[in-house]
Amino acid sequence: MGRVLVVWCPDWPVTAVGVDAGTPGAVVAEQRVAACSAAARAAGVRRGQRIRDAQRRCPELVVRERDRDAEGRLFESVAEAVAELTPKVEVVRPGLCAVPARGAARFYGGEESLRLLVQDAVVEAGFDCGAGIADGLFAAELAARDQGGTVVAEGGAAAFLAPYPLSVLDRPELADLLRRLGVRTLGDFAALPAGHVAGRFGPDGALAHRLARGEEPRPVAPAPAAADLSVRDEFDPPAARAEQVVFAAKRLAGRLHEGLGAGGLTCVRLAVDVGFADGHVLRRLWRHDGALSETAVAERVRWQLSAGRVDGSVWGGVTWLELSPDQLVPDEGRQESLWGRTAVTERVARAADRIQALLGHGGITRPVLVGGRGPGEWVVRVPVGDLPPGERAGGPWPGRVPAPAPSRVPERAWPAEVTDASGAPVTVSARCAVSAPPAYVAVGGGRAAPVASWTGPWPAVERWWDAAHARRRARFQVVTGEGRAYLLAVESGRWHVEAAYD
Repeated sequence: MGRVLVVWCPDWPVTAVGVDAGTPGAVVAEQRVAACSAAARAAGVRRGQRIRDAQRRCPELVVRERDRDAEGRLFESVAEAVAELTPKVEVVRPGLCAVPARGAARFYGGEESLRLLVQDAVVEAGFDCGAGIADGLFAAELAARDQGGTVVAEGGAAAFLAPYPLSVLDRPELADLLRRLGVRTLGDFAALPAGHVAGRFGPDGALAHRLARGEEPRPVAPAPAAADLSVRDEFDPPAARAEQVVFAAKRLAGRLHEGLGAGGLTCVRLAVDVGFADGHVLRRLWRHDGALSETAVAERVRWQLSAGRVDGSVWGGVTWLELSPDQLVPDEGRQESLWGRTAVTERVARAADRIQALLGHGGITRPVLVGGRGPGEWVVRVPVGDLPPGERAGGPWPGRVPAPAPSRVPERAWPAEVTDASGAPVTVSARCAVSAPPAYVAVGGGRAAPVASWTGPWPAVERWWDAAHARRRARFQVVTGEGRAYLLAVESGRWHVEAAYD
C-alpha cells in the first residue's frame, strides 16, 4: 500500500461562490443546504437542512446556488500550487487532491516537511487547507481533516481510523444499520470477519469494510494492457478557444471507452495531457470510482484549461490533447435496458456530439422537465450532454398552477392590459385584494375583449431570501367572450400573458 498525501480545502463549494469562512454562508441544491461556512455551522446550520430551517437558525445567512463548474475551475489553482512542488497531482474531486508521498518526502527531507511545504504553498495561493499523509487515500483524507493535518505512521492507518464514527464512510443506510446492530465506530466495523460482512452487506459493504481496516477500496489494479490504450488529437492550426478542445475531449473519451470495452476494462483514474503552442504541457490526473462518461471527461478538461485561458481564449493555443488510462480495473458490466435500447441511446449521443462540434455547444438541446410554479418554468432546454438543473420536477411547489396544463407557452410573455367596467386598470394589493372585477382584456396591444369569466388571484412569492431573484406576483385565469382562455399574471403593477389554453 502506497503512502499518499492529501490536500483538503474545507467547505470548497462555499469558497467557489465567493463566501469566506468568516461570513455565514451556504450553497444550496434541490432546496437543501449542500455545504456551509464555518460561521454558518457555528450558528447551527448543517448539511441537508431545508433552506428555511437554516435561515431560521441563522437569519443573516448568505445563500447561493451551487456552481459545480466554478468549483472545478477554481480548484485548478490549488492543483497548480501543489504541482509546483511535486508532480502527478490527482484531483479526486474539486476541493480534494492527492499525490504520491514517498518519493517527494525523500526529496524534501521527510513526510512532515513535505506536508507543511505543500500546505504553505496552497495557503500562499489564497486558499485555506489541511494536508495529511497516511497509507491509502481514505486515511490520508481524514488525516488532512484532523486539526489542520497530520502524518499517520506507516502501518498505523487501522489504529488511526478506529475511533472515527461510521458517518465518515458516507453511507448513511449502512451506518444506520450497523448502529442498530451495536457497531458504533470504524474499529468495531473493522473487527468483523470480512467474509461475514460481504455475505451480509454485499459488495458495497465489503468495500466499506476494507476502508475501515485501512486498506485500499479495491484490490490492486491489474498491470496495464500491452496495447497502448491512450487516444490523442492534434490541432492544426492550434485551437484558440477552450470549447474546441472540450468538443475534441468528448470525441476522444468515446474512442477511449470503446478501446477499454473491447478489453473488458474500465478506467478509475484518467490522465489528461494538454500541449500548448509554446511547448508547455499541462498534465492532470482525475479519479472516479467507475467509468467517467464522455461529458464528465469534457467537464474535467474544461476545468484543466482554466489554468491557461483568459475570457475563454487559450494562451498560445492548444496543439494536442491526449487521454490516457492511468489505472485500470476489470469492468464489472452494467444492466442494459430491455431489447438492448442502451446501445441505440449511445449511437444517438455520438451523433449529437458530432453536430455540436459543428454548431457549437448550444446548437442542439433537449427538453427537460424541472420544477416550478408557472408553466413557463416547467420545461427548460439543456444542451445535449449537460446535466439538467437541480430543481425537482415533483415539488412540492405550493401555489403551482393546477391542471390541466396550458397548451401554448410563449417564449416571451405577451404584454396585456386588464381593465374594469369603467376602463380603469385592475390592480392587486399586497393582501391580494382585487380593485375591481376584470371586465376587459387586451393582449399584445390588440383590441380589448370582454371577460366572460375569471378566477384568481393565486399569489406566488418566490425566492424571498435572494433579493436579486425574488419575485412577487399573482395569477388569474380568464376566459373572454370570444372563447379564448388565458393564464394572466400581474407583477410590479404590470399584466402579461404567461400561457394560453386552446
